[in-house]
Amino acid sequence: MRLLRAAGRVAVPWKNGGGVTREIAASPEDAPMDAFDWRISLADVADDGPFSAFPAVDRTLTVVEGRGMELTVGGERLVVDERFVPRDFPGDRATDGRLLGGPVVNFNVMHNRGRAVVMTSVVRGRLPVVVPDRSVVVAVALRGTTVLEAMSPGAERVTLDRYDAAVLDGHAVVLATDGDAALVTIRFRGA
Repeated sequence: MRLLRAAGRVAVPWKNGGGVTREIAASPEDAPMDAFDWRISLADVADDGPFSAFPAVDRTLTVVEGRGMELTVGGERLVVDERFVPRDFPGDRATDGRLLGGPVVNFNVMHNRGRAVVMTSVVRGRLPVVVPDRSVVVAVALRGTTVLEAMSPGAERVTLDRYDAAVLDGHAVVLATDGDAALVTIRFRGA
């Protein structure tokens, strides 16, 4: 497990300059905004406005703080007003966001659809997490505390506080959370 603490993250401007994001993890590491295979981040949204366009990229947005947003994606309305419920949309279609009652914090997952297949889930309670072949799983504590314990003798155990993350590569763990945790499973195409 590779542990990624929230305290070490730096806020950087969005691609379009309309807000800030804190990157949790990306592949390849330190990839520029136009060359990642996948990217996971938290975004602070304080105003209505357009989203950055990302050619060949699919996005998943999960509201983790605030009342949510109404998106217009390629002319179609998408309401994202329930916390901890992932919503998918294409990142290469013109997208505008309107806040539904003040600022929000969004958990964002983006992936290049030609390089990876990604599934984002928000889970509660206790469950086994097995990393499939040719895949990586990223666990992120969204609310409360999440504990990950390897399923092997002399098991490694880590505790994730709010917005901490762990990258699991080839490990099976038991995840236990007293709140909500995101599990992002990334399978590389052609691998």
